[in-house]
Amino acid sequence: MAEPDPEPMASGAGQRLGAPETLGISTLDPGHRPPAMPPGRHVTIRVRMLDDTEELFDISQKASGKVLFDLVCSHMNLIEGDYFGLEFQNHQKMMVWLDHIKPIIKQLRRPKHTILRFAVKFFPPDHTQLLEELTRYLFALQIKQDISCGRLTCNDSSAALMVSHIIQSEIGDFEESQCRSHLLNNNYIPDQMPLIDKIMEFHSKNIGQTPAESDYQLLEVARRLEMYGIRLHPAKDREGTRLSLAVAHTGVLVFQGHTKINAFNWSKVRKLSFKRKRFLIKLRPDLNSSYQDTLEFLMASRDCCKVFWKICVEYHAFFRLFEEPKPKPKPVLFTRGSSFRFSGRTQKQVIDYVKESEFKKIPFERKHSRVQHNSRLSPLPSPRHHEVPTDSGAPGVDSPPRRHWKESVLVSAEDPSFSRITRASPSHQRNGHDERTRMEETRGSTRQTHPEHLQSTGAGSNSPHLSASSGHSHGMVNGQKSLELCSHSPDGRQPSPLTSPLLNDACSVRTDDEDEVRRKRFPTDRAYFIAKELLTTERTYVKDLEVVTVSFQNAVGQDEATPDSLKNIVFSTFEPLHKFHTGFLREVEQRLALWEGRSNAHIKGDYQRIGDVMLKNFQGLKPLTANLHKQSEVLLELEKACRSSRRLEGLCRDFELQKVCYIPLNVFILRPLHRLIHYKQILERLCKHYPATHVDFRDCRAALADVSEVVEQLQGSLIKMENFQKLLELKKDLIGVDNLVVPGREFIRLGCLSKLSGKGLQQRMFFLFNDVILYTSRGMTATNQFKVHGQLPLHGMTIRESEDEWGVPHAFTLVGQQQSVVVAASSLTEMEKWMEDIKVAIETAKASNGPSSDILTSNLTDNKCPEDSTVEAESEDDITASHTSLERPAPHRGNTMVHVCWHRNTSVSMVDFSIAVENQLSGNLLRKFKNSNGWQKLWVVFTNFSLFFYKSHQDDYPLASLPLLGYSVTIPSESENIHKDYVFKLHFKSHVYYFRSESEYTFERWMEVIRSATVPSGGARVLNNKESHPH
Repeated sequence: MAEPDPEPMASGAGQRLGAPETLGISTLDPGHRPPAMPPGRHVTIRVRMLDDTEELFDISQKASGKVLFDLVCSHMNLIEGDYFGLEFQNHQKMMVWLDHIKPIIKQLRRPKHTILRFAVKFFPPDHTQLLEELTRYLFALQIKQDISCGRLTCNDSSAALMVSHIIQSEIGDFEESQCRSHLLNNNYIPDQMPLIDKIMEFHSKNIGQTPAESDYQLLEVARRLEMYGIRLHPAKDREGTRLSLAVAHTGVLVFQGHTKINAFNWSKVRKLSFKRKRFLIKLRPDLNSSYQDTLEFLMASRDCCKVFWKICVEYHAFFRLFEEPKPKPKPVLFTRGSSFRFSGRTQKQVIDYVKESEFKKIPFERKHSRVQHNSRLSPLPSPRHHEVPTDSGAPGVDSPPRRHWKESVLVSAEDPSFSRITRASPSHQRNGHDERTRMEETRGSTRQTHPEHLQSTGAGSNSPHLSASSGHSHGMVNGQKSLELCSHSPDGRQPSPLTSPLLNDACSVRTDDEDEVRRKRFPTDRAYFIAKELLTTERTYVKDLEVVTVSFQNAVGQDEATPDSLKNIVFSTFEPLHKFHTGFLREVEQRLALWEGRSNAHIKGDYQRIGDVMLKNFQGLKPLTANLHKQSEVLLELEKACRSSRRLEGLCRDFELQKVCYIPLNVFILRPLHRLIHYKQILERLCKHYPATHVDFRDCRAALADVSEVVEQLQGSLIKMENFQKLLELKKDLIGVDNLVVPGREFIRLGCLSKLSGKGLQQRMFFLFNDVILYTSRGMTATNQFKVHGQLPLHGMTIRESEDEWGVPHAFTLVGQQQSVVVAASSLTEMEKWMEDIKVAIETAKASNGPSSDILTSNLTDNKCPEDSTVEAESEDDITASHTSLERPAPHRGNTMVHVCWHRNTSVSMVDFSIAVENQLSGNLLRKFKNSNGWQKLWVVFTNFSLFFYKSHQDDYPLASLPLLGYSVTIPSESENIHKDYVFKLHFKSHVYYFRSESEYTFERWMEVIRSATVPSGGARVLNNKESHPH
């Protein structure tokens, strides 16, 4: 009988995960090899992996738990192993985690008869914080187990959706008979039969989704569930009510059944301890809280308390600390309390290590597992026999069926290379031949490697697997054997990356200096940050489209008062655009994932560009140009329908008060036209940045030509529609207006001026059009509208400065044919803007036959106007809810631009509105208040002269807003002690905010767009009267 090869092929785990075993990296030590084995008698440990296979590890009894865990991670080539752990059932029948510090012999009483389970231990709030595709794949396997055993509970829709992603990763695209047969033979969730039709419906929508993308989507659904990552520990409160305790990244949670009834954030917890059966949570003093200082829960035993206390200590250290806590010095005489401490890297250290490591990621490729329908009812892969190659290279004879653990690969810490044994599927064994695959890859660009032809068998057909890689190589690099590997997909295509938005941090809201590393991405090229701006603004744009296609349709479109003509034109115009841009966003996310390097497919090509993606999609956008031309028709149809139906008008008004409609509805309707301008600006910046020889320059220039052509076609329509939209918006803010929206009328400027009367200077809102000036006061009614008190036709009007005449600073007089009005601006700059715009409007009115200026319903006199008692009020919205007039709940439009100008005593022109439209921006920023210590990570959207704050880009509506008119934007001074890069400061009177961006480019962009809002421009844009209205 032939002797086995002294260097056999890769083991099942190494083969499945697509990496050479010799390059495995310890999760706790930065070295390449597992730690040295201490002397002593060896014992064989069984470890059950997440795919339900079992491996044997030969290890010294005196070795610590850390040695065994490192050996397991090294065996799988798992870099981010710190999220995982080994759990087992102790002698008290309790599931506990293997302690990394204690020797194994002190933890496992009967090692040969104990099975350790490799499982996820720490569940981060967002799976995009996992930097390796392999790690995300293992998390997906954990979620699959959790929903199978009923630990991850959810509603039927979520369960069906998750199963649809699982079977997409296993059997590929939807085919009805195959899918139904697969579901009948494989049980993924308890009581699956009633949900088969719903699962198939969801599966049919996943066509084209790769296994890696399915893993991502599975984790995306799972992380939003209340029971995600939750392990319940039974307890009772003081009244004897049955509860369960759990721990998460945020703190300690309390459940009743599967419903969370309370949560204690780490920031509120002063101390966790236990005394006999009592588990104690000591809270920090809080005058606003009704809780006692110490909360007490009764658990089944002292050991139950200790097990839960340990995992709490570890969760707190892993997610909250910068580095591993140092051990306490041992007392000389007496000990008090437990010496247990967290051992391992914290999440921050893991992220730092992976990002700053000199090693490139090991490439692997997720493939469809094609689970055999007759295998068994369990969704987990069935055991496979091992085929041991002889020295001739021919497959060995199948061994007779035995218990699977006896067939497992034996892995020794003393000689890691000895663990490589080929594992073949039954089908390959029957065929009697191997697949031969040549794999290429290098870890570290500076290393020289000596590739060899590698021989491997296919992974088992019953398992979701990664590209196979195995074999031996010659040549040593840093004392380590090196390999060149290259993975190939079954159809010869390049590996598909995850659709993970790698730039997103669907964040834990609070953050501090440890988040510095999350802002430092691999790419530093300016083009990368320009492309990232495309991604972040596209996310906001797709959300804005959903306001019309989903929220508006649900709130208004379903009502019988909505005419069919309006429903049809909204649906036919916006649905194709939403579908197109959703696909475009997915492609941009995918490209940025490759660019940033979190996916491994960048090894096979140059993906550090974006022009090709934009060019391809803009060519696909050309057929939708007709939809872009129909924006004006939508706006006109909506206005016409509201005029003819009071009920529909009320529905639209109520919809605008919803949180999801964070800006006026008409602005959402014009968003597709505005978005084209943003594309043009992004491409112009890319073309300016790239040299003509750059690989991306030609595509960017071609895409710029395409989008510029469409923008030029729509420019005239856009200007008219912006003016029309502004007139419609002002009509809602004014009382006493009969026919404000008429053909030929153009809005020029609105703002706050003080009108001189017999009672002195009184604050008024003035509205300048190309034919008339209106002046109003803020009404005291519940609608918060402005009451019109007078009009001044521009025809025949003159204007002069009159500061010396009246002794009022910044005063000027408007002399009309019927009356004269003396007004004063808040500053010299404001006065100059008003006078310049009014002079231009007067000259234009002389040369044209403008619209009739008689637009009031009655002749209201100014001296009967009640003077507002609140002249100065603030409008800062933030999560801490400062009490200001703009924040107070108002039944109608209490925070429009007119109100902001009123409170800030400033003005805005139509030119400013147009500039603001062109300067929209989105992205993650860190915010800090003047007197706070920590930084808060928020998703921030700048539009409509305001910053809107979200917890993450996936939220449907903002948490708060900050109107920027009147604010100043500067760089903090040295005396403010803000020792961070890329920080800008917003301040208005006593209100001060600091914001941090991630790069020099994003810092410059935020400064640029905010200055466009905080420093309004002067000068009026007067249109040709024949073209200033769509009628």
